[in-house]
Amino acid sequence: MENLAPRQFRPSTVYLNTASAGLIPVSAAEAVQEAVRERVEGRGGDAFPAVAAARASFARLAGLPVGRVAAGSSVATYAGLVAAALPDGAEVLVAEGDFSSVVTPFHARGGIEVRAVALERLAEEVRPGTALVAVSCVQSADGRLADLPAIRAAARAHGARTFVDVSQSAGWLPLDAAEDDYTVCVAFKWLGCPHGVAFLAVPEDFGGLRPVLGGWLSAEEPWSSTYGPVIEYARTARRFDTAQALFSYAGAAPALALIEELGVERVHAHDLALAERFRSGLATLGRTPLPAPGSAIVSVPGLGARQGALSRAGIETSDRAGNLRVAFHLYNSAAEVDALLDALDTPARTD
Repeated sequence: MENLAPRQFRPSTVYLNTASAGLIPVSAAEAVQEAVRERVEGRGGDAFPAVAAARASFARLAGLPVGRVAAGSSVATYAGLVAAALPDGAEVLVAEGDFSSVVTPFHARGGIEVRAVALERLAEEVRPGTALVAVSCVQSADGRLADLPAIRAAARAHGARTFVDVSQSAGWLPLDAAEDDYTVCVAFKWLGCPHGVAFLAVPEDFGGLRPVLGGWLSAEEPWSSTYGPVIEYARTARRFDTAQALFSYAGAAPALALIEELGVERVHAHDLALAERFRSGLATLGRTPLPAPGSAIVSVPGLGARQGALSRAGIETSDRAGNLRVAFHLYNSAAEVDALLDALDTPARTD
């Protein structure tokens, strides 16, 4: 198993830390550099076509019409937008220990109840009065997958909406965003984009959201709406656009195009094969990872303290609450899995 795009990635390390931040492909880096160069030299190209191209790519990956996708910069911003639309007294059901950007805006909202339960119990805990279930498709800490079909079914049965963060799944796990009310994603992890790129997918009726964060970009005719209040908002989800990091979006367009070219199904098979190779190798070392079947993220209890030594040896992973978190993606290979296993088989130094 060699990496899927050898000409597009140039790591100087064994990089197994995509769950923190993904590698940027060469084509994306060159696009960012050119955009910066144009600004330095005063060659004013139109930066917004790259935003449109990135939005369209994400929509195709998510299986949605482009008119349902807003472009912004962060998950927390869009979680806050959804939180602001909830009525007073609404209940939001979340998973215990989910990523902060997913849950904090609902806690900060005030006037609503946020109830946290174990990820595995989310579906059964939906009840009359639950207005929204907010959850990450794949848990950042350990790679566990939410049972989205069961959660969706329970939400529909009780008249609740779903808010799903796909930041740790988009790019390696096929998306079915059409099944959810709101889908949110930062693209600097598995999608290979620079930081500052995020998307929000909304229902066709906008799900009760109001463009409270909108500026001129949220107008139906942005260039005619640069002064004074916006009179007519965009008829699509673009009404929920927030200020975009245009240099980042310059790189987002080719990065997302690469994922589309490779195909998520192919990336999915590649990533899971590497993860399974690692799990099998851990068994020979007498180590058992946390259960996360079907995940490209593998978290190993008791090995988090090895992260620093591994980094010094040129192998990048992450330490999450004492667990060694390893993430396998399209630019990784079987040889890199074996290099990590060999490093872990070497006793840790105590001096």
